[in-house]
Amino acid sequence: MAENSYDIVTVGGGLGGCALAKVMAEAGARVLVVERETQFRDRVRGEYIEQWGVAEARKLGIYEMLRATGHEIPSIDNYIGGMLVGRRDCIATTAHNAPTLGIYHPALQALLIDAAAKAGAEVRRGATVSKVTPGARPSVVVEQAGRSEQISARIVVGVDGRSSAVRKWGGFEVKREIDRLYIAGLLFDEMPAPQETSIAAFNPFIGQVAFLFPQGGKRVRAYVVYQADAPWRLQGDGEVSRFIDEAIRTGAPAKFYAGAKAIGPLASFITADHWVDHPYRNGVALIGDAAASSDPSWGQGLSLTMRDVRVMRDCLLADRNWDAACHAYAEGHDFHYGAIHTVENWWREMWLDRGAEADARRNRALPLVARDPSRMPDHIFGGPDLPADESVRRRFFGED
Repeated sequence: MAENSYDIVTVGGGLGGCALAKVMAEAGARVLVVERETQFRDRVRGEYIEQWGVAEARKLGIYEMLRATGHEIPSIDNYIGGMLVGRRDCIATTAHNAPTLGIYHPALQALLIDAAAKAGAEVRRGATVSKVTPGARPSVVVEQAGRSEQISARIVVGVDGRSSAVRKWGGFEVKREIDRLYIAGLLFDEMPAPQETSIAAFNPFIGQVAFLFPQGGKRVRAYVVYQADAPWRLQGDGEVSRFIDEAIRTGAPAKFYAGAKAIGPLASFITADHWVDHPYRNGVALIGDAAASSDPSWGQGLSLTMRDVRVMRDCLLADRNWDAACHAYAEGHDFHYGAIHTVENWWREMWLDRGAEADARRNRALPLVARDPSRMPDHIFGGPDLPADESVRRRFFGED
């Protein structure tokens, strides 16, 4: 078995792995990216970067390339129970004065993996990692074209998604919310929905929400979030009509689906958060969904991944002792993921939970929010640096 050595090995060549590889290669590090897929394809993954994620992309120096491939969305239309309650100008009213960005995930992956290679990182596609050995000098075993190679590094970074094998090999303990909701996603073409605004249709009466996120050129990624105990599953070509029916029942305008053509797979996923505390130990770090997979109902995944990358880059560049730097990254991750996780749960309790207690909560809180929208915590748009303490929760829930 051949042996080789790098500063950083990223296991996974998606947004997180390649963004980290790009910025660290530009800083002079020797970086290897191991990516199993030779061709990226639609798997109904994150395609919406919130305003605070746009701000993180700008700090990483990758936003302009994302913008050139994606579609800027300056506003969002909010519906409750089928009634339009207003359009929010995101650039004028959010903490970072930024738009959101809709971007096709396979195009996002292809863009970043090419950028990592151009920055000087070595990229191996069609390769898999079969083993990670933590330690003062951690190592991976890479399998490609029938050959095995053992590779050591200063740090190994697991960026291999919510089912991360690196997380298991690194000995991290996974925590998980209970299963409450599914999210179903489907890509449409020739959709007559507006391209200048996102659509968010909340229906707390049935515990569902429907989203439309334009990608430009009449292409739109649509989602329906629904209860895990629903007697049906929005999965596969045979359920496209039901998907549209449920989106309309939730309150998304029917006219936006008229004549639209489904061009991608329809798939549903349980939304429950799962995460590890302090995602670094013994030479192995986790970023993105491998570290914390947030509830995709609220569209925070890509933004959290870029925050992870930015914090890790800053820590590595600030401290020659990379073990200490990675511990500092893990502390930062726990803060920013923890804030988003907390507020996402508040939003779920307000908009999607069912039953007498949830109804009473909404009856108490929503009239107050209608009179003073600042009562609603804005972390979904503004990011984890906003306060998320008990006083914020009490004000949102009308308990102050």
